[in-house]
Amino acid sequence: HFLRAMGQDTVVVIPACCWAILAGQFPYCSLTVPTVNCVFAAAAAVASGVGAGLRARGDHGTRVMAWVGDGGTYDIGLQALSGALERNDDLLYVCYDNEAYMNTGIQRSSSTPPGAWTTTTPKGKPRPKKNIMEIVTAHRIPYAATVSVAFPEDLRKKVEKARGIRGAKFIHVLSPCPPGWKSLSNETVKLARLAVDTKIAPLYEVEDGLRWRLTVEPRGLPVEDFLSRQGRFRRLAEPDIRRIQAEVDRNWAVLKRQAEVSPL
Repeated sequence: HFLRAMGQDTVVVIPACCWAILAGQFPYCSLTVPTVNCVFAAAAAVASGVGAGLRARGDHGTRVMAWVGDGGTYDIGLQALSGALERNDDLLYVCYDNEAYMNTGIQRSSSTPPGAWTTTTPKGKPRPKKNIMEIVTAHRIPYAATVSVAFPEDLRKKVEKARGIRGAKFIHVLSPCPPGWKSLSNETVKLARLAVDTKIAPLYEVEDGLRWRLTVEPRGLPVEDFLSRQGRFRRLAEPDIRRIQAEVDRNWAVLKRQAEVSPL
């Protein structure tokens, strides 16, 4: 979906993550565009360098897309990401977020939601999930957005919009992981849709860090509809679910207010 919207004139940068295995190593690559593998912490820096190299060669048409998991975005690669955003480097940074270090054995990341089981939080993670969008938009970059695999049309429009904007762009996509989420593979898209409809992962876009706009209206389902389908939340008691629901409701209220007061 992303490459269809970005087009063939795209260079993809992939650090150590699940996708480094899926894409493969030179000269054999499952992608149909030039692909650069790099170390865990350096995706944003390498993407910035590739873009600078292209411009030095007089190529102003090829776009650079960093494709990075939550561990390489929220944690290990955060410094390089912040630097690229602060410089407003011309790249699209995509975080596919499966909410843990899935490739190395399902350890918690700062993207792991509260109450979720991982091998390093066997009783459930006690802390809330880091709000990466607030961190990103604080850099006042031209464009940031959230997308979902369950809403491909919304995804396509946002990627196409990002492609047409010069400067730093960031897109967050929640990416269900059956082994790590302890869920059924055939419910992957259903879980992605439930995350949106329960307001756990709302879909919106932010321009220049100031203009917030909701792009899909959620159905407002209870969070239990999402949590109950995943074994990673099986230890949650009723009070835990109520606390998660309250946090989601607060976050949604803040997001709605941000959209309402955003300048035109």
